[in-house]
Amino acid sequence: MESDFHPGFAGQIGFARVDITPPVGIYARNWGAAKYDCAESIHRPLNLTAMVLANPKTAERLVFIEGDLSWWRNLETWESFQARLLEATGLSAESLIFSLTHSHASPPLMDTDTNLPGGELLGPWLESIQEGAIQLVKEATSGCQASVLEWHRGSCQLAHNRNLVDPLAESSRRIIGFNPKNTADSTLLVGRVTDSKGTVRGVLVNYACHPTTLAFDNRTISPDFIGAMRETVEKETGGLALFLLGASGDLAPRYQYVGEPAVADQHGAQLGHSVLATLADMHPPQTQLTFTGVVESGAPLAIWKHQPRKVPDTIFAKTAPVPLPLKDWPTAGALEKEISACQDRVIRERLFRKLMIRRTLGDGRTYKMPVWLWLAGDAVWVGAMTESYSVLQQQLRQRFPDLTVVCLNLINGSIGYLPSEEDYDQDIYQVWQTPFDRGALEKLIEAMAAEINRLSEPG
Repeated sequence: MESDFHPGFAGQIGFARVDITPPVGIYARNWGAAKYDCAESIHRPLNLTAMVLANPKTAERLVFIEGDLSWWRNLETWESFQARLLEATGLSAESLIFSLTHSHASPPLMDTDTNLPGGELLGPWLESIQEGAIQLVKEATSGCQASVLEWHRGSCQLAHNRNLVDPLAESSRRIIGFNPKNTADSTLLVGRVTDSKGTVRGVLVNYACHPTTLAFDNRTISPDFIGAMRETVEKETGGLALFLLGASGDLAPRYQYVGEPAVADQHGAQLGHSVLATLADMHPPQTQLTFTGVVESGAPLAIWKHQPRKVPDTIFAKTAPVPLPLKDWPTAGALEKEISACQDRVIRERLFRKLMIRRTLGDGRTYKMPVWLWLAGDAVWVGAMTESYSVLQQQLRQRFPDLTVVCLNLINGSIGYLPSEEDYDQDIYQVWQTPFDRGALEKLIEAMAAEINRLSEPG
């Protein structure tokens, strides 16, 4: 009789990290309400971290890259970045996941734009990220060594629901902020990578929470709460910590939109200590508790002991296109005319973002959303370039209770929100921002579930 165990992957695993902090003075305006355009200081450095999972028997490898980055201004920029990265590293598109931590205190990922203050620095910075990513893959691959990745589920109370009815308005206007009445998914999924001696080499933190602590009053470059989380975990474990953003379209810290970096550090410490608590609850590497018998004492005592267990070395990657319905938005040409006529700074920013999305998707009524699926040992990784609501990860984990399901937002591009179907009855930001029509999230969940079923089928 065996107890709960920590699903995982055993093979060759490598890590590498590079500093990608941009220069002060770069264009960094991510908020419509911001009164500034350029970053004035550095709170914490921005990092790019790579992890390679490889099976030496088959020569297959998966590469996960995590960056302290906000969003891709348009999909064409990402596609160009991806093509160069794949060509330089020899990777297939299926085996690469480039994940954004989604810090809102990091400059947008875009080419040089001399019409923007500090915009001349954007292109060179993006080029440095490109070169850093190529070098990281090579370093992480060359640094691979026999290791095991094992997962354990914990919880953290940092994330809260952020869909609120304006308490000061006479109407039922929906605003984006802490709603104390709604519950939030507190699931924290932690991956521990250890070497043959049991030494921690890396810690993966899959958690759903928008990094929106720092907002329109912040003038610093910052990874938001992810920076202090890493510092907390790495100081204690000695391994590199990676943040894997979960399905967080409706989740954020309850105290946010501030200009004080110390608040982001407090949030990061909270998440970091939750990670450490989850790690402390794990079994020793490659073991599980096994019932070994009964000792008769004053009471009959059940004896459980740690016994070795075999960890699988399978890795597999695929992409699957999922057709999602689009709204009947204005064409790109019509949006350009609206922007030219708009004098309001906030509204103009909203229209510009809408234009970037419309150019990416074209003028059709559906878009084939690429979904990435990895099988690493007995854990499934699944994600897309959207900002899906947390119901996605909740439903997938409920449907596959015997699997570890790693859910990822904003991977391999960034494109828009996926709210729940019922939210389309509300006048709420995530609904009017997204290009996707009612029911898109539910279609994505069903498609992901079908693909996971195929991955987990015998043979």
